[in-house]
Amino acid sequence: MRERGVQLEHLRTPYPEIQAESLEITIIPGLQWLLEKYEKPLMIDDSGLFVESLKGFPGVYSSYVFKTVGCDGILNLMRGISDRRARFECCIGFIAPGKDPFIAKGVSKGTIALARAGTSGFGYDPIFIPEGSDKTYAQIEVNEKNKTSHRGRAVEVFLRELPRLLR
Repeated sequence: MRERGVQLEHLRTPYPEIQAESLEITIIPGLQWLLEKYEKPLMIDDSGLFVESLKGFPGVYSSYVFKTVGCDGILNLMRGISDRRARFECCIGFIAPGKDPFIAKGVSKGTIALARAGTSGFGYDPIFIPEGSDKTYAQIEVNEKNKTSHRGRAVEVFLRELPRLLR
């Protein structure tokens, strides 16, 4: 966002995260809690990997699942499954004093690879192949990835709405 003239201060403040079925629902209480604490405009970014044949798992639990079983755990769960459709979702939540919360959502559709590939990126990048590509996110240059990634798409929506949100 810095390249677009938006200056952010990264607050490394743990906040309560509820468990819910969607990223949108999990973000709102965290935004409200942080607003009470800091009383200034704030944003939260949350992402998840949703695998169709696993009924959306790991979804909102993506961070925990990655920390416990990682990419190999997902690949093991997918062993023998032909429907490898998946999507990454990113929600950027924004709130300011006296304003309603706003959620910008970005989605990147793709498939789960048969094996890990690539060394760039983080998280599930080595096993996610975005639509229109034959490479995983971990094999794609960062600038190229940011153009089509779930987070890149959510950032675009957020930046488009930011002037209105700050009025």
